[in-house]
Amino acid sequence: MITRRKMLVLLPAAAVAWKFVLAGTPAEAPGYHPSTPTAGALGTPGYDHSQHWWGMLLDIDKCIGCGSCVRACSNENNVPEGYFRTWVERYHVSGWEQEVPQVDSPNGALNGFPPSKFEGGKNFFVPKMCNHCKDSPCTQVCPVGATLHTPDGVVLVDEKYCLGCRYCIQACPYGCRFLNPTKRTAEKCSLCYHRITKGLTTACCENCPTGARQLVDLKDPNDPIHEYLKTHSVQVLKPHLATGAKAFYHDLDGSVR
Repeated sequence: MITRRKMLVLLPAAAVAWKFVLAGTPAEAPGYHPSTPTAGALGTPGYDHSQHWWGMLLDIDKCIGCGSCVRACSNENNVPEGYFRTWVERYHVSGWEQEVPQVDSPNGALNGFPPSKFEGGKNFFVPKMCNHCKDSPCTQVCPVGATLHTPDGVVLVDEKYCLGCRYCIQACPYGCRFLNPTKRTAEKCSLCYHRITKGLTTACCENCPTGARQLVDLKDPNDPIHEYLKTHSVQVLKPHLATGAKAFYHDLDGSVR
């Protein structure tokens, strides 16, 4: 495990930036990038950020663990081999033993799952991704503002400013970030921002054969998500952390971590 002390030794730039953070003047740090960019700096020309607030609905009952979402994401975003912006986990729960579920995710479910080796109990699949939290821990610890919130509710990483210090990777309670082995910058799900600002859905939603994933716009009064939230049981992962997660799960089992 890389401690803060080791990281500061390995990454002098992060150490310099951290001094400004502790002093309460992060904007004066070398290479600082404002965490709330202007609307014109992101998305597609003509796209109105103020009219959208993006999230994702994930239906556990509909996920079949085929891995189509993982493959689509990998192809769309040139994700390095062995790393994942989204992945699927398979849970096996025997009887009432929700505290100790058996969880596997071979190669992130890139190629689906082999038959379960367990008998009895229940098996189900849980897609995982960045939760695009409103109060995200990752943005709070980045010393140069490279991890940022867009005005329409998406958490992004600006690789031009990222130091590769890994603070955000350690801070994410959902384990959804990694360090790109080539670029040496933090990487994660971008909610296909290059697509949704053009009126398209995400690659994972577009390729899900059962509709287990749905991009939602919480500011659009005509989005079906509003009626869905009134009529269905919806949860978020680790609600006790109060991160304002916007990845909403339908019928999330109590054993899911």
